[in-house]
Amino acid sequence: MFDSILQNNLSTLTYRTAFICTGFSLLLGLAIALCYYFSGRATKYFCISLAILPVLVQTVIMLVNGNLGTGVAIVGAFSLIRFRSIPGTSREITCVFFAMVVGLAAGTGYVTYAIFITVFVCVSMLLLNLLPFRGRKEKQQTLKITIYEDLDYTEIFDDLFKEYLKYWEIEQVKTINMGSMYQIVYKMEQRDKKREKEFIDALRCRNGNLNIVCGRYIQPVDQL
Repeated sequence: MFDSILQNNLSTLTYRTAFICTGFSLLLGLAIALCYYFSGRATKYFCISLAILPVLVQTVIMLVNGNLGTGVAIVGAFSLIRFRSIPGTSREITCVFFAMVVGLAAGTGYVTYAIFITVFVCVSMLLLNLLPFRGRKEKQQTLKITIYEDLDYTEIFDDLFKEYLKYWEIEQVKTINMGSMYQIVYKMEQRDKKREKEFIDALRCRNGNLNIVCGRYIQPVDQL
C-alpha cells in the first residue's frame, strides 16, 4: 500500500510519475496551509509558502537522484536561505518541517504515505488545538518601572518582589530622558492578583512616584 511509484529508482522518472508527485505535493501543501490557517493566527504569505514548500522539496529530491555533487550544492544553497530568514514560533517551525516531510515522501515516490501522514498530522493538529491547554505565559505579566539613574536597579525592589511575586526576571534595561533615568522591564507572575494595586503603590513609594506600567506579557512572535 505504501510502495513507491518510482520503484525505488529515480532514474525511471517519467512525465506521468513527475506529474503525480508534483500534483499531490501541491494538494498536500494546500492541506497543510489550511490546517495552519484554521489552527490559529496566520498570514497570507506564510500560508502560500507552506503550500509551495512540499513541491520544492519534492523537486529537490528528484533532482539529486543519487548525485553527490548535486546534493552538496543544494545543501549549500539551503544554508544561504537559512541566513536570510528570521526565527519563527514553535507552530510555524513545526508546520515548515511538516511540509518538508511531505515533500520528501512525495519526492521519493511514496505518494500514498504522504497522503496518510498529511491527513493524520492535520487532524491531530486541529484536535490538539481545541484542547484547553493553558501555558504559564498566560499568567505572566510585563512590568516596566522608571527610576532615577543614581538608584541601583539590581536589588532595589527585591524585598517587594519576594512579598508580592512568585517569579520575576529582568528582560531589558535602557536609559531614557537623556540618560538621567533607567527603565527596567521585568517578566513576572503575581502571587495574588487582588493585591496588584497594593503592589504598584509600594513600587511608587520606592521609585519616587515615576512611571510604572503593568500589563499582559506578550511573547515576541519571532521566538519559541
